[in-house]
Amino acid sequence: MLTLVLLLLSCVLSARCKDHQTLKRQVDEQKCSYQLTGYLDDCTCDIETIQDFNNKKLFPKIQELLESDYFRYYKVNLKKPCPFWSDSSHCGLRDCAVQPCEPNEIPAGIRSESLKYTMEANVISQHDRDCEKAEKLGAVNNSLSEETKQAVLDWNRHDDSTDNFCEVDDEHCPDAEYVDLLLNPERYTGYKGPEAWKIWNSIYEENCFKPNSIRRPFNPLLPGRGDEGLCLEKRSFYRAVSGLHTSINIHLSARYLLRDTWYERKWGHNITEFKQRFDAQITNGEGPRRLRNLYFLYLIELRALAKVLPFFERSTFQLYTGNNAQDTKNKKLLLEILHLAKSFPFPFDEHSLFAGETKEAENLKEEFRLHFKNISRIMDCVGCFKCRLWGKLQTQGLGTALKILFSEKQIKNLPESGPSQRFHLKRQDIVALLNAFGRISTSIQELQNFTELLETVQ
Repeated sequence: MLTLVLLLLSCVLSARCKDHQTLKRQVDEQKCSYQLTGYLDDCTCDIETIQDFNNKKLFPKIQELLESDYFRYYKVNLKKPCPFWSDSSHCGLRDCAVQPCEPNEIPAGIRSESLKYTMEANVISQHDRDCEKAEKLGAVNNSLSEETKQAVLDWNRHDDSTDNFCEVDDEHCPDAEYVDLLLNPERYTGYKGPEAWKIWNSIYEENCFKPNSIRRPFNPLLPGRGDEGLCLEKRSFYRAVSGLHTSINIHLSARYLLRDTWYERKWGHNITEFKQRFDAQITNGEGPRRLRNLYFLYLIELRALAKVLPFFERSTFQLYTGNNAQDTKNKKLLLEILHLAKSFPFPFDEHSLFAGETKEAENLKEEFRLHFKNISRIMDCVGCFKCRLWGKLQTQGLGTALKILFSEKQIKNLPESGPSQRFHLKRQDIVALLNAFGRISTSIQELQNFTELLETVQ
């Protein structure tokens, strides 16, 4: 009898142990769907190294820099019509609105820099009119004053669209306004559903390199079918766009409107929203792939920061706002960030893209550029103005990063002082580049926050 009791007790304990092991395995699998580990495809770096480098070293510095006057004001035209379809509607929710700055709120140095570009444009326009008049009179005049030559050089370097990877707003357009990014933060606005899906559907279906067999669903929250079958260049393009999409979704999940009453509006982390977009089971395994693409995009933009260091190291370059003490401090902090980016031990290898001097490589590079430029134009179709603002800024930032990666020779040959005809970045490019990277850096930091929150609810 005792033997029978012990046998039954043993079976019960064994069953409970198996149930416990099953539960533990399910919890571990749930954690693993967010705690990504190991090496990234097409890279020589592992995820743990990126997390440690970003969260402990780079993230605090980049956040400090982006709070400065030079980087918080971004000039943008949010009134441009959608170039692809005419039935675009604007979001009427209050959180979709963007509050532009009054002219007197912009630092004097930034206003004067914008005025400088406008004056240069007028010089060129006057020169064009003079040339047209001379041509009508049958006159030939090959001489230009040094002042005009310099103006032509300066204007050309700001308006050379053949090197740009994105559609850039005309800063001189009357509809372009300065926006304080700190007062208009990227967060969940309530803009969702078919209108929002239409934007991402257009990006993935019409503008991304992908095999013909891949059909991404209209709702991008549903699982896709990955990037199998693509060459390295096209796979990198797809993963960069996917990484940008992932980063934006993390921001919206991390700054979600949790409570909206007459006396309180509370923003915070929405675990349910995060899981819907990235949980391995809910997305049929697609969520972890999306998160890995975020790290891939981080390496691309980190590499661009390292490569552009010589441009900012020149003694003639300054982050000019009119406050000399603050400008000097900000340039020092910027150089610290760029040197830190350069010190990263496992950088993205941009030389593996478009390798060789063949016609095919050049054609692929041009196709790459035009595809991304088309994506930047789609941002003018976003119905939520705040989403449009941050979409335009982040695509311009990524486009600037790509321009840097493919301008290595021009950057190496920069003069120590004075303008360069081959490579230049406008203030808007610089603001977009650093803010776009700041968004990705924030996303990786938020991944750690979500992981810790998920552990507390298991």
